[in-house]
Amino acid sequence: MRSFLLIGLLFLRASAAEEIVPSVIAYAKAHAEGDVTASFRAADYRGDLSDLPIGVFDSGVGGLTVLEAIKSHDRHHNLTGEEGADGVPDFVGERFVYFGDQANMPYGNYSAAGRTGFLRELILRDALFLLGRRQARGEKPPVKAIVIACNTATAYGLEDVRAAVKAWGLPVIVVGVVEAGAQGLAETAHGAQGGVAVLATVGTCASNAYPKAIAKVTGRPVRQLGSATLAAAIEGDPSIKSPVRDIIRADVGTFLQAAAADGAAPIDTLVFGCTHYPLVADEIVASFAFWRDYAEADGSKPYAQLVASQLRQVNPAAWTAETLWRSLQAAKMMAKANPVTGDYFYISVPNPAWKGIGLAPDGSLNYEFKYGRSEGQVDREDTIIVPLRPDRLPGATSELVRNKLPLTWQSMQAVR
Repeated sequence: MRSFLLIGLLFLRASAAEEIVPSVIAYAKAHAEGDVTASFRAADYRGDLSDLPIGVFDSGVGGLTVLEAIKSHDRHHNLTGEEGADGVPDFVGERFVYFGDQANMPYGNYSAAGRTGFLRELILRDALFLLGRRQARGEKPPVKAIVIACNTATAYGLEDVRAAVKAWGLPVIVVGVVEAGAQGLAETAHGAQGGVAVLATVGTCASNAYPKAIAKVTGRPVRQLGSATLAAAIEGDPSIKSPVRDIIRADVGTFLQAAAADGAAPIDTLVFGCTHYPLVADEIVASFAFWRDYAEADGSKPYAQLVASQLRQVNPAAWTAETLWRSLQAAKMMAKANPVTGDYFYISVPNPAWKGIGLAPDGSLNYEFKYGRSEGQVDREDTIIVPLRPDRLPGATSELVRNKLPLTWQSMQAVR
């Protein structure tokens, strides 16, 4: 009897998950004036959209690395569109709307908690926020393109967002980092034929999105290194007590130990499959070097032949920028006028007015509440959206953004 009950519950959950996209599509269609949560004004998407901003979203602030890559991208001549840098960023005339769903991060843990359906709903809500005008304080502009800067969100929600945009009849471009990263790996191999290590969150690894995407463009062997805590540690999550360097070193050591036991191919390429990881790329490469040179008591070096002395690095963010440029160019949707306003930055925070909300001592959503929620309430407001000012960044993250993402940092200074 118990097994039949369990099967029934699993069936109901699977059935509910299949209803996520249709229910969100229907909800937004029923609110065509964009006057409620998770909706947009249908009228905003008629006519020429080229001068609308580009939307970028992530599960937190890691997606700022993708925004920086887009802002600094210079691979084409701005007047002719021909290949070749001209010293002027390719997106110099564009505006951006950035949203980090900080209150609900990390997205990578929802699949492990059995909440994949709720994660998919979160991702669709993120896209709807960008498409709409409504936010906690006034209005924001709609967008002509959506960049899913979160690897986990791309893995679990890219096709959902594309299906929804198509159902709504919107000429909005949707780009995800996973496909772009795989294409970047293929286009930058330059003779590298060794193993590829994809470093990502546990959730992204569980989706198997990168191995599938990479298999479409190259036959190189792929191994995944999934970390449960690194992204949160980079964000400055106070519940993570270990230093970032120690987390990386431990994760890489465990990864290489398993790879050596399996007789894996020597690794010569790293793919940063989490938007946070480029912020600590030096530490990641240093950890691989540490383990390559690590010697046992008898003097043997178990990983010396497993890690190449020179590791190629593939940052999907840079290739996301290129994919976005190609898509906008093909659709003739690059901005025609100089922007009259700057960029917009937003972040989600817990809504203490929401009934039954569970908060940790630091004011964040506690684990039980965050991962205990289920899909089916598109209009829920247990979090609210506020402007992301520099002073809302955790101290360590603020320093990383200031030092490593200068264009984004400069743009954030105007946020009020």
